Amino acid sequence: MFKYDVAIVGGGLAGLTAANFLVREGKKVVVLEKSNRLGGRAMTNEKNGVLMNLGPHGLYISGDAMTILTELGLSIPGGNASKSVQIHGILNKSVQVIPTDFSSIMSSSLLSWKSKFAFGKLMLKLMKLNVDSIPEITLTEWADAEISDPMVRHIFYSICRLTTYTNAPTLQLAKPVLKQVQRSLKDGVLYVDGGWGTIVEKLKCQAISAGVEIFTSKNVTSIEHHENGQIIQCSDGKMFEAQECIVAAPPKEAMKMIKGAEQTSLSLWNEQAIPVTASCIDLGLKKLPNQQHQFAIGLDQSLFFTNQSRAAKLTHDGTVVVSLAKYNSPLEEINAHADKKQLESLMDLLHPGWRKEVVVQQFLPKLTVSYDFPHIKRKVNPGPSIPEMRGIFIAGDWAGHEEVLANAAVASGKRAAQEILKTNEMIIVKEG
Repeated sequence: MFKYDVAIVGGGLAGLTAANFLVREGKKVVVLEKSNRLGGRAMTNEKNGVLMNLGPHGLYISGDAMTILTELGLSIPGGNASKSVQIHGILNKSVQVIPTDFSSIMSSSLLSWKSKFAFGKLMLKLMKLNVDSIPEITLTEWADAEISDPMVRHIFYSICRLTTYTNAPTLQLAKPVLKQVQRSLKDGVLYVDGGWGTIVEKLKCQAISAGVEIFTSKNVTSIEHHENGQIIQCSDGKMFEAQECIVAAPPKEAMKMIKGAEQTSLSLWNEQAIPVTASCIDLGLKKLPNQQHQFAIGLDQSLFFTNQSRAAKLTHDGTVVVSLAKYNSPLEEINAHADKKQLESLMDLLHPGWRKEVVVQQFLPKLTVSYDFPHIKRKVNPGPSIPEMRGIFIAGDWAGHEEVLANAAVASGKRAAQEILKTNEMIIVKEG
């Protein structure tokens, strides 16, 4: 039996963030990851010297994740993907420039004069909006009240899909989405040198150097809750005992691992969770056929294209790394074959002749972007503690409160660690 102060099940962004916060406060911490690699969706694959994320990734420069990583003393290398890039929109199988400032709004052929005025007014409103004043309404309800012009609404929804990777405006709460949109308009996003595996590696190295023990290929099969500690059993027979346990795994996996979870709040959090998926193609190209098309979003379809190499170092030989995504609606069935053809058709439209430039590629037919998001059907925010099981906590991209995506994963990891430290302080004071 291996004994620790805190055991963390899951070595993704949430688990590694929690580990770093706990170890610097003197806790003896172990991280147990079922895969043979750390990172979860933040993994980066290397294919013939080309570094490829799992689909398109962007780290919001003014987001929760960047703020917390900086707080941990980590510097993330990369380039601002929002600088000096012309955004194109795809509408009715044609490519048009989306205006991003006053001069481009005035010269845009995409918008009528009336639409130009409405779009300019909307962008100004979004920049100055007091997001905290927005009531608990859906994104659709907010848009219906604020945007009457159909084309402006198309552009608005495409921006919302882009910033949240979620295609569910009738379910999404408006406030978290608009907060994410504001971040993108304010400071933009960072494309990370070396891919998101760089972030994982920095979190891992700092944790290990501070004393965290990390085990990969450790599949946790059960977590037994006891008032004086938690017993963690792995499929290889190894057992770990910890005073507290953070489960940084998807809600369904957490339900299977934690004995008696069906009688706790975790059961409700699992039932209310709505996973978000995307179909993605990542490509390494000898060259980009059309240099004008660096970044494009679908206006009448939930599509996205970006050249990640324009801001991040992902190869040593000049290979161009691009990503395409189709944001799947959680309300519709997924057809992987049709999605792939649609993404390839998008490349045909933006970059004719791209197939002869392919060096490497990966297709992710159903990538889970996040296991839940802030939505109108969510009765209560999950975690960080499970009230009915003192000493067990949860974290992950699905355990965000008003955060989404990586912001939710990193923020929930910090939240779980802080809850443990706060609880321990209260116990010490009480015993004292």
